[in-house]
Amino acid sequence: MTDATIAEDALLSLATRALVAGGMREYEAALAARVLVLADLFGLSTHGISRVPQYLGRVKVGGIDAAADVQVARVMPALAMVDGRNGIGPLVGMKALEAALEGARACGIGAAFARGSNHFGPIAPYAMIAAEQGFATLIASNATTTIAPWGGKDTRIGNNPIGIGVPNPGGDPVLLDMALSVAARAKIRSLAASGQPMPEGWATDAEGRPTTDPKAALAGFLLPVGGHKGYGLAVMVDLLAGLLSGASYLTRVSAWDKAPEVAQDLGHVFIAIDATKLAPVEVLRARMADFIDIIHTTPHSDPARPVLLPGEREMQLLHRQRATGVRVAGADLVKLRELAGDAERG
Repeated sequence: MTDATIAEDALLSLATRALVAGGMREYEAALAARVLVLADLFGLSTHGISRVPQYLGRVKVGGIDAAADVQVARVMPALAMVDGRNGIGPLVGMKALEAALEGARACGIGAAFARGSNHFGPIAPYAMIAAEQGFATLIASNATTTIAPWGGKDTRIGNNPIGIGVPNPGGDPVLLDMALSVAARAKIRSLAASGQPMPEGWATDAEGRPTTDPKAALAGFLLPVGGHKGYGLAVMVDLLAGLLSGASYLTRVSAWDKAPEVAQDLGHVFIAIDATKLAPVEVLRARMADFIDIIHTTPHSDPARPVLLPGEREMQLLHRQRATGVRVAGADLVKLRELAGDAERG
């Protein structure tokens, strides 16, 4: 089935109705849908509305509670603990983001640690929502184990995402959103299906030995970005997002694809900084403009590939798709309409 194009507001409404039909309250479904639709606007389709059937499939088998009453406890003026109660991940993420922003509004900096969660989508949507309100953020989550500790040959660490967002008054924020493996397993599966070799440094075989055979890699482990440094970063993310939040960590995290009926108990950390408390808006605007200019005026090593800031390509795509419509897989759109109960609208 070919791709389809749909207006942002129509996609947001459709995703919201699908989540409501799956058991979520409407206001909370809209919060979760906002994260997923923003993911598609950024071109992050693997973490966008295509996840709705996965989430609701786990709801049906008891792995996620669509009606979970997410609990937020403010333990200090700047610090909150969020109990996701095994709810839909993007809802837990949005509740944690709101709690971190509330702390930052009161104290200049705020943090929220969430437990009892599930896959919460990509980080970029949360960072953008915060940046649009003048907040810088550091956001991270733990994940199902796919990476072996450096020098080991058994998966003990998740491909834990981490992101940083910085607001830019009057312009696009600068957003970094990255997982900690060199390459995604989806890319390796594609190479295996086509019979093509895999670039060196992406993964190891089951014995922990470097390989360029994608089939051997699928039976092995993803390699962390930056070697032992990426491994160290993945460990520290799990300590912050998993251990300190009270969530599961390392091999204690349940793999949703192997046991969809079991609660994952993922953990997230959201740290927000009110940038308006650090400098007047006009000062921050001028400094960001100068910073961006220094990057953009870097001489090109390849004239066909201009120097860009982290997340800039995704921001450009977001602007285009807001003007012309969001491009999604036709099959994903059909499934979403079925879940929303309006497949007849085609």
